[in-house]
Amino acid sequence: MTKPSILLQLDTDPQPSVFDSVVAIDAGAAQLLRHGGVTPDSVRELVHGAMFTRGGEDLKHTAAFVGGSDVTAGERLFAAVQKCFFGPVRVSVMLDSNGANTTAAAAVLAAATHVPLAGSKALVLAATGPVGARVVRLLAREGAEVLVASRSVERARSTCAAVCAAVAGARLTPTEVGQPDEATAALRGAQVVFACGAPGVELISAAAVMGERELRVAIDLNAVPPAGIGGVEVMDRAKERNGVTCYGAIGVGGTKMKIHKEAIRRLFSRNDQVLDAEEIFALGREITAK
Repeated sequence: MTKPSILLQLDTDPQPSVFDSVVAIDAGAAQLLRHGGVTPDSVRELVHGAMFTRGGEDLKHTAAFVGGSDVTAGERLFAAVQKCFFGPVRVSVMLDSNGANTTAAAAVLAAATHVPLAGSKALVLAATGPVGARVVRLLAREGAEVLVASRSVERARSTCAAVCAAVAGARLTPTEVGQPDEATAALRGAQVVFACGAPGVELISAAAVMGERELRVAIDLNAVPPAGIGGVEVMDRAKERNGVTCYGAIGVGGTKMKIHKEAIRRLFSRNDQVLDAEEIFALGREITAK
């Protein structure tokens, strides 16, 4: 008799995410064990409870999902979960705090549909945030030259250092973009621009985007008006505007949801998977290629 699939939902926020729970159920998780306020110090007993109650082939029917609104806290918890494993006695685990991994994967895949990323030049606005940093990381792995833009050049340098430590040969330039004219200057020569900023803040104007001759793709991940990229609408999905292919947050969101659900399903195919940004991106590429 096949064991029911159980997802151990480990959330760093006091209340586990309802969004992540609904997606897990829709993806086929038979049972959810939801825990909020989980820290690296408190996670061991939870993970061991999931590991030691099943063995052999049955282990693959249990998996762990790390979420919450704080991506940095999620990364620490994700690492702590993996330290609880004993060789083959383990369960598959996925990190998607604040939806950062699945959103970044969907955004970069959208750009790759229209522009060969290897050798291209990309501007990532608000690149030091949770989604922006992952967009930079994925672009670097794809061989793009990336301008890592932030209001603080020191934060941009920190993100560049972290990505360079993880991606050999990454071509990154920390860029201070605090004023509209700085964003316009940074965009020159770029084929792709991503806006990964806070809700309701315009990071670059429509005039700047539509006036850049080499620009091919503009992707805005802000769902709250005004748009992060002027002239891009939240529902845009490969919408051409003055020669620029535009995506809004909901336009990217459909692919993000497909990736999220498929990643949950894949957790139950083996007991040894670790799904972070790169693994989720690879899964997304497989989905979108069909």
